[in-house]
Amino acid sequence: MNIVLGMIPSILMIVSPILITAAGGMVAERSGVTNIALEGLMSIGAFAAAAAHVLMETTVPGSEWLALVIGALFGMVFSMIHAYAAISLNADQTISGTGINLLANGVTIFFSQILFNADRTAAYKMGMQAGIMGIYPTFWIALCVMLFVWFMMYRIPFGLRLRACGEHPDAAASVGINVIGIRYFAVLFSGLLAGLAGGCLVLTETIQYTSNTINGTGFIALAAVSFGRWRPLGVTGSSMLFGTAVAFALYVVNIPMLKNLLPTEFFNLLPYVITLLALVIFSGKNYAPAEVGKPWVKGAS
Repeated sequence: MNIVLGMIPSILMIVSPILITAAGGMVAERSGVTNIALEGLMSIGAFAAAAAHVLMETTVPGSEWLALVIGALFGMVFSMIHAYAAISLNADQTISGTGINLLANGVTIFFSQILFNADRTAAYKMGMQAGIMGIYPTFWIALCVMLFVWFMMYRIPFGLRLRACGEHPDAAASVGINVIGIRYFAVLFSGLLAGLAGGCLVLTETIQYTSNTINGTGFIALAAVSFGRWRPLGVTGSSMLFGTAVAFALYVVNIPMLKNLLPTEFFNLLPYVITLLALVIFSGKNYAPAEVGKPWVKGAS
């Protein structure tokens, strides 16, 4: 029981970047754009946040908070590439997102070499610390993000317009809704949140950015959007499920009975196995927005 209770702060810490990223992915897909680039955008945000924190740690008080802002902005800037390719050029959204994932890996290593003469950022002395009851502030950030997204999507007219762009863009355009503008906003917003999530991850779970820091978290967040049926409550629940699986894989070494029963590598696979099972179970369900992933040209239909 003590081990289970001791896992709660770590579970919430690990859930936070998944939930923040999934919130952005949900907004993008409800507008009609698939953002496969979440993994790469998290990497960009994580690198920017870690590098900024290292460079400012000894001179700027509260540099970790400023680093989070910088990580979010870098994620948003890089998401412009995907937005332009997918929305303005009508490129295949999966290919565009995959290209950014590959680009992010090379860009972060390249700038790490320039700034720190290594394939990773320098280690910082201290990241974000746990607060009351051992809970990291990144969890409260994630909670606020999801509440904001819920309010935006379901409590103001803009949310209805955004959802209309993902379901019936022609009908939305016919009543004067700027489909292109809303889709651009959604992709840039998802990039902002992915960059923020990368910063949250790197400043709590590690002591520096490396090419393995994100390690599939963006793809897990993308699966959480699907498993959560593109709704805030469902996405929150699926993010908690996947985050708990990741935390359990890390903590299993502290549970002698399980550690001796199966190899540690088995538990390391658990989060990804659960993710794949979730995708298989829900692959036949028609919960996705009707026009997600489909290029839209005004007046084409």
